Amino acid sequence: MRGRGVVKVLVTGANGLLGQKLLSLLQEVRDVELVATTRARIDLPFRASFHELDITDSARVATLIRSIAPNVIIHTAAMTQVDRCEQDRHGCWRVNAEGVRNLALACNSPGCQFIYLSTDFVFSGAHGPLAEDDTPQPVNYYGSTKLAGEEIVRSLLPRWCIIRTALVYGTTVDRSRSNIVLWVKENLEAKRSIRVVTDQWRTPTLAEDLARGCWLAARQHASGVFHISGKDLLSPYQIARKTAAFYALDASLIHPTSSEELHQAARRPLKTGFIIEKARRVLGYEPHTFDEGMIIMAAQVQQPG
Repeated sequence: MRGRGVVKVLVTGANGLLGQKLLSLLQEVRDVELVATTRARIDLPFRASFHELDITDSARVATLIRSIAPNVIIHTAAMTQVDRCEQDRHGCWRVNAEGVRNLALACNSPGCQFIYLSTDFVFSGAHGPLAEDDTPQPVNYYGSTKLAGEEIVRSLLPRWCIIRTALVYGTTVDRSRSNIVLWVKENLEAKRSIRVVTDQWRTPTLAEDLARGCWLAARQHASGVFHISGKDLLSPYQIARKTAAFYALDASLIHPTSSEELHQAARRPLKTGFIIEKARRVLGYEPHTFDEGMIIMAAQVQQPG
């Protein structure tokens, strides 16, 4: 970061996959004072100051941010279960839009940089991979609320950075979060058949890469929108097959299907994935391949929980 002295970084949603990867990374960075918030009390093995925070409580948010006075807020907390968001629109809006507004208002000073984590689901899925200047057009309520969060950040803050990402995978220290790789692995190990779509396309993102991208943006006082993801464009079906091969599991249990046949509550964008050239050029971001990410993740999965 520019200047000298200790930089106070606050990470919201610290119990999530990205939140934990950020704590793991930033606790090793010299001259960073690390502060973390979670909605409920949780014990995590990181060198950080932890606070309970419901981001929908505007008074509590204002009081806590004022007392901490962070230089950087990396906002990862969100309601991300896409079907649940479709069914509980009120709860989803409160967290993904009103919660962002509360934090943005509390951070609204020249000395506070706000980094907001968004998603490829702000796009329609009509084509991809996508660049930062492509026009958002969400097809589900989750994507609509994340886009609303982007608009709130742009309108309220003097210093902001929006980082969009796609299909994050990895493992947490407390094994509390699942993702497509773990879901496939656990089902196949249990000899359960799974149906996986062939008509969606993403650039799956290793959680460590995303955490590093967030820190690159914070360290360089980056502003604007950045697409931070993996480099490989894959369908969930291809990801499932790769997972089965990597762990030597029975791939015959994986059955190809279409998005329409799954009958999920919320529509998914069919083709997203990101063009990451801006992040490479401006931030120096360079992700692992999906195969490399699998190796990194496997080493962590094998460690005792």
